[in-house]
Amino acid sequence: MKKLLLAGAVALFGLSNAQMTKGDWVISGNTGIGFNNMETKTKVNGQSFDGPKVSSFSVTPSVGYFVIDKLAVGIDLGFTSVTTKDSGDKTTISNFSVMPTATYYFANSSKFVPFLGAGIGYATGKSKYTSTLLGTTTSNEVSTDGLAWKAKGGVTYMATQSLGINLGLGFDQFYNKETVAGYEYKTTTSTFGVNLGFSYFIKAKAQKSDK
Repeated sequence: MKKLLLAGAVALFGLSNAQMTKGDWVISGNTGIGFNNMETKTKVNGQSFDGPKVSSFSVTPSVGYFVIDKLAVGIDLGFTSVTTKDSGDKTTISNFSVMPTATYYFANSSKFVPFLGAGIGYATGKSKYTSTLLGTTTSNEVSTDGLAWKAKGGVTYMATQSLGINLGLGFDQFYNKETVAGYEYKTTTSTFGVNLGFSYFIKAKAQKSDK
């Protein structure tokens, strides 16, 4: 019985042997469905207007290279789509971002590896508004681009030496400013939520020893 309990403890908390050393690579994919809460605020000539709070879908594929042990630097691609329906009105907001990022893994002797990361880059956004009133449908579409940044944190469970399952929190913000017909529009879109995904760690080829 004691041997069985010991084997179970080793399986759960044993050495992760994760490949998180200089020269290694990590490929990740995270997604959030129905867990995220988006809040949009718009300022027109200094006056603020609050938008709706809605659920959202997001997916973030990324690739990183370990420049030193435990620290990976790479690129995150992000896509978020939000659809809000209210009576005869429908609003669809979608954002696409490209961000250089840095992620630090607190690798230890456990299979549970905490991580923290951040990034800043470029994003484009598209908003489509459709309204139906008395059988008549009108629509309008607006595209913007601007600065985006993100912060993330969580834990990776190393199911194998190379494959990890991610569970974490993420905060993304997209900022845009433009002038239309003499009016200055400042739009800040923030997304905060829980995300689930995976990471695959690729070990660098071992260097041949000098003869």
